[in-house]
Amino acid sequence: MKTIDDFNFADKKVLLRVDFNVPLNKDYSIADDTRIQAVIPTIQKIRKDGGSVILMSHLGRPKTGHEEKYSLKHVVAHLSDLLNCKVNFADDCIGNDAKEMSEALQAKELMLLENLRFYPEEEKGDLEFAKKLASLGNFYVNDAFGTAHRAHASTAVIAQFFSDHKCFGYVMAREIANADKVMNSFERPFTAIMGGAKVSDKLLIIESLMDKVDNLIIGGGMAYTFFKAMGGKVGKSLVEEDRVELCKEIMLRAKTKNIHFLLPYDSITANAFSNDAVISEADNMNIPDDVMGLDIGAMARKTFYDVIVKSKTVLWNGPMGVFEMSNFANGTKAVAVAVVEATDKGAFTLIGGGDSAAAIAKFGFENKVSYVSTGGGALLEYFEGKGLPGIDAMNS
Repeated sequence: MKTIDDFNFADKKVLLRVDFNVPLNKDYSIADDTRIQAVIPTIQKIRKDGGSVILMSHLGRPKTGHEEKYSLKHVVAHLSDLLNCKVNFADDCIGNDAKEMSEALQAKELMLLENLRFYPEEEKGDLEFAKKLASLGNFYVNDAFGTAHRAHASTAVIAQFFSDHKCFGYVMAREIANADKVMNSFERPFTAIMGGAKVSDKLLIIESLMDKVDNLIIGGGMAYTFFKAMGGKVGKSLVEEDRVELCKEIMLRAKTKNIHFLLPYDSITANAFSNDAVISEADNMNIPDDVMGLDIGAMARKTFYDVIVKSKTVLWNGPMGVFEMSNFANGTKAVAVAVVEATDKGAFTLIGGGDSAAAIAKFGFENKVSYVSTGGGALLEYFEGKGLPGIDAMNS
């Protein structure tokens, strides 16, 4: 796996795929610039060598071509501030204007192309579209791990046009190295914490972890399908009826493999999916018919904490409850605190992107764990053992 440290970019025109798919406020200001911050070292390395940089990314899911709310022009000012230099903006990603601007680019200068997904050809992995993008530069760097699981034109198809003139940026290299450390070089006890709404979303990663972990903690909405499988009464809590039998199989496999399988003993319940709902507590085998579980309870928080802080390797993917609502955030925060404490004691702790990354940032702990992934779906698929097109294309 070649990275940008293996090359000198003097006089190179580098087409750099980044992940600027950042959340924007109503006034188009950036709500969270984590993904932009992550790629700054890659940009600076290329510029320091004397190369010029052509940035390309997607933003959101536009459906009808150009949409103002998905324009990457909204990130230009902030990016310029972070880099302390001018960032030129092309109001298209292909065509004469983009071509002329790229040709005029001088050493150490930057330009940002308009949203790739304004063209349906991007997500279709169209060869001609990828060829037009490739014509803008003479070296390709992929630093967009969050899209590595997509066989899109700018993440996979484009690599074929650069022969040996391609490599990974620092974000991609770190993501792969940290994921590999968790899956292949872990220390025991190894604890995986799986949360979120649905068992079906985490099924493959749970199966891939079965041969590795010592402790498997289940929380969030997905836990109630397991309780239903155990014959529990879960009230109005979220249940995937078609996954009940599967949950029985998972619990049996865990027992066979001597995995310490932990479900939350209790829940914080509510009579409605609202922060203003009437709140109560319940044993997860006996949740009243008129309420739903929206967070793990006090006993579960303590049990999970005791296991996590004694771990040497921790993988966390998925919140313990509806942490976006303050009344149901305590369970997720308790797990976050435990992960931080484990880190302080020398454990390697990886936060698996998506909602877990958002939660750790919400509580101000993003710099107190070993690594926070920028890729949700990509990281999950990597852990599931699937080949990622954005990685495979670079190694072929």
